[in-house]
Amino acid sequence: MKKVIAFDIDDTLNVAKTPMTSEMAGVMADLLDIYPVCVISGQKLSQFMIQILAPMGLLATGQRLRNLHLMVAQGTQYYTYSGPDGGMAVDMNNWRQVYSFPMSDAQTAKITATITQAARELGYWCENTAGDIIENRSSQVTYSALGQQAAPEVKYPWDPNHQKRQSIVQRARQLAPEFEYEIAGTTSINVFLPGMNKTFGMSKLMEELSVERQDILYFGDMTQPGGNDYPVIQMGIETITVKNWQETMMAVKGIIGVSK
Repeated sequence: MKKVIAFDIDDTLNVAKTPMTSEMAGVMADLLDIYPVCVISGQKLSQFMIQILAPMGLLATGQRLRNLHLMVAQGTQYYTYSGPDGGMAVDMNNWRQVYSFPMSDAQTAKITATITQAARELGYWCENTAGDIIENRSSQVTYSALGQQAAPEVKYPWDPNHQKRQSIVQRARQLAPEFEYEIAGTTSINVFLPGMNKTFGMSKLMEELSVERQDILYFGDMTQPGGNDYPVIQMGIETITVKNWQETMMAVKGIIGVSK
């Protein structure tokens, strides 16, 4: 019997960089009545608010939110709900930062320069993007080839087999081997200090909730070697690989059905 259910975000709970559907939000709310739920992603807190919490709306009661654990930037930043029962889920003041492990300015600057150089050398640097290409997320730097706000219909065809990003990662490792690089989402690469991937986040979650690896069930889409969900598999946590949020929703409905 599992004690905690954990999820990646993009292409696991939603279409990349878009809010969960109302149906998925309802299923997640029902799951929070039964289990502690962890959402872990390379994204920053504001995207958790937009993609996960805002769609839940009035379903996000204080009781449910206290069962929700937000692991931001691969779990190098951890937030729990500390607001009142009737508090707004999307109000950041209602979320307590349990810990944060930021990088130094020098480390952030070197990663930014490295990824920029690698992408430019290989011809993958886009001058006309929708939003920032490089984003400082405090404890990691994320490269999004077409910009953070690029539309899904533009992003999905750009690198479906990950070859473009793998070549960028290969070159970046030559330039700055002291950092770790992971492919994430549809057009992104996350860069961070060694060991500060989802292994770190899930290990911290186990400490906070006093559970073991066998107590957790994890859902993710990037479970291949080099993907940002792969470290969870390497930890020995039972993982369900999904292609999209619809597959996740069907599985979660089944979990709810047998858990009531």
